[in-house]
Amino acid sequence: MTFIIAIDGPAAAGKGTLSRQIAELYGFHHLDTGLTYRATAKALLDAGLALNDEAVAERMAREVDLGGLDRDVLSRHEVGEAASKIAVMTPVRRALVQAQRDFSRREPGTVLDGRDIGTVVCPDAPVKLYVTASPEVRARRRHDEILAKGGSADFEAIFEDVKRRDERDMGRADSPLKPADDAHLLDTSEMSIEAAFQAARDIIDTALTRK
Repeated sequence: MTFIIAIDGPAAAGKGTLSRQIAELYGFHHLDTGLTYRATAKALLDAGLALNDEAVAERMAREVDLGGLDRDVLSRHEVGEAASKIAVMTPVRRALVQAQRDFSRREPGTVLDGRDIGTVVCPDAPVKLYVTASPEVRARRRHDEILAKGGSADFEAIFEDVKRRDERDMGRADSPLKPADDAHLLDTSEMSIEAAFQAARDIIDTALTRK
């Protein structure tokens, strides 16, 4: 039986890095579910289609290839902005949730990270982690990451953007961002990624011994 690890949390909390490390360690398949929304949005942008047509967006969502998600291309700002507009559409969410569930059944195990994995996509996952950090810390990380890549960034603008995204993710009617009742909380505000990784390993290893 497939072993599923569900990792949720707000933007820039460190869940992506953690998820990739965990998947590599255990030899599991990894899916950043946020990229599925970005891939749908990019398909609409590339085709010159409107972002407010639910029927068209749903059709694009059903055609997303989960094996061909290019993180660098899909991380572009304009793709993220478009993704935020279609991510609130119930038909789009329904289509992508089904695709994510299908992915989660891959053997020998899977790691899915996103906003609603433990609550909606894989509510029966044996391991659920909720990775978070204060908005200030997350904005600082994003700011520093942009500068490290040679870009320019305004911390206050990024901070406001982080707070806006939190409000949107936590306040939406369909699948709002929140920890599952049985999720393990990892607050990385003052925790290194190494410490968070070790804490996650301990939780996962305990669950695997019970399997």
